[in-house]
Amino acid sequence: MYPAHMEKSIGNVEATRAKRLKEVFTRLTEDEKTALLHKYHPDFIKEGMRELLLGPNKGDRTPNELADLLEGNTRIDPDKIDLNKIDYDVDVLIIGCGGAGASAALLAQENGANVLIVTKLRLGDANTVGAQAGTQAADRPEDSPAIHYLDTMGGGHFDNVPELVEALVKDAPSVIKWLESLGVNWDKEPDGTIRELPLGGLSRARLHAARDYTGLEIMRVLRDEVKNRNINYLEFAPAIELLLDDKGQIGGAILMNLETREINLVRAKAVIMATGGLGRLHTQGFPTTNHYGATADGLVLAYRAGIELIFMDTMQYHPTGAAYPNQILGQLVTEKVRALGAQLANIDGKQFINPLETRDVVASGIIRECRNGRGIDTPTGEVGVWLDSPMIDIIRGDGTVARELPAMVRQFQRFNINIIKEPMLVYPTLHYQNGGIKIKPDGSTSVPGFFAAGECEGGVHGRNRLGGNSTMDLFVFGRRAGKAAAQYAKKAKTGSLTLDHVRQWQKQLAKLGLTESRPKSPMLLPNYSRQPDNFLPDYTREILGIKDR
Repeated sequence: MYPAHMEKSIGNVEATRAKRLKEVFTRLTEDEKTALLHKYHPDFIKEGMRELLLGPNKGDRTPNELADLLEGNTRIDPDKIDLNKIDYDVDVLIIGCGGAGASAALLAQENGANVLIVTKLRLGDANTVGAQAGTQAADRPEDSPAIHYLDTMGGGHFDNVPELVEALVKDAPSVIKWLESLGVNWDKEPDGTIRELPLGGLSRARLHAARDYTGLEIMRVLRDEVKNRNINYLEFAPAIELLLDDKGQIGGAILMNLETREINLVRAKAVIMATGGLGRLHTQGFPTTNHYGATADGLVLAYRAGIELIFMDTMQYHPTGAAYPNQILGQLVTEKVRALGAQLANIDGKQFINPLETRDVVASGIIRECRNGRGIDTPTGEVGVWLDSPMIDIIRGDGTVARELPAMVRQFQRFNINIIKEPMLVYPTLHYQNGGIKIKPDGSTSVPGFFAAGECEGGVHGRNRLGGNSTMDLFVFGRRAGKAAAQYAKKAKTGSLTLDHVRQWQKQLAKLGLTESRPKSPMLLPNYSRQPDNFLPDYTREILGIKDR
């Protein structure tokens, strides 16, 4: 239930619905978008980022929280690791098992590889499970991969790597069929065709979904497929360092058992990094939609091994994270809500932006309203705007919200908020890293035998990701990396294993005087044990207009 002062604002929202139903809210011009982004988007807060002091991206800017980990010290003593004591010897090692890791494992096995999956938490615990809206694919007569390509490039401000976008859009229709053949239950029209919806930045309706739990449905199928094919996996066993060989090729990884703290070595002819994102770093103090293990581990390990990152100065803050109640602060409110017709309204009930602008633009519009006093304060000191979900049933007919957004209905009903009849209070939440490990279209990198897939790789989305492209990214590049890694492993001859790259890293840290001031990395798990009451940086609070809590 909402407090009285919030109920008063809801009255304004209800009073303006008739007007907003008739209102055609035009899209912003490119100049207007640019001005809005530069003034309000977190990527443009100067104090939120700094230049890296060492490594392949030395001099590049990235969020302070990530920079500390990329410059971090190893968790191992390379002189105390017995590289002759091999615990697992495989063709392809896959680190992480969300949508990208699982897809990679299936294709690697199909191509003849002996595969081992290692995952930090349980099999399938990943951001993929939380993907709600759906996945993009141009498979209708009125659509085409070329149009999907243009939408994606435009959404990324034309900074995307063209070859990667081409791979994404060309493979997308076949991926939809592949997932359905494995057992994914897509939403269907009465005639049996897959239902498709529009999203922000799309010129065609091409979102394929399974209600509002698309990622959960897909991971249900992929996880079962991994088990049914008897692919070996280790749970609660994150990688804490990569192994190279004396030829500069990938050689495997060092694992740590989270329960026993035991160290294990995996020798592998090929390694696929599929560790996902960094949301649990809470860049600039933002809440996050990400699962508990999203701590940038793959970026840290790849960077220390000398692999370049790309676009690490741009993060995606999903415009609609829950701002009330505090128990679900930052939790994803899927873009599908806006695709179905919900509008964004400020404290006066006024719509202030087209709800289907790209995510970075919508997020900036919400921050603008809140910073300029047109947001709604909560009892815990948060601020947000209304996402008017009851508009959906008004536009599409009674029962649409309950049918299309069952998970969202249940999520808010736990706190006595009925989103069928009442709007949701939302504010941007850290959702996705637009950049990551630099890859080629087959997922390969500058280190022979090392591949990356999913959110930990970068270049596909440029400087802003369109909704539904992250899930397709997982499956397209997971499948491509799995196949390429298996083919590479057939010919690879691993030399003597070495940790010389770790020793060199330690020397650089010492030379710069950073050995003691940087944390051990990868982080592995976030630490919430001593979270201060007011953890937002002062510059963030001032710029975003957030009050003391």
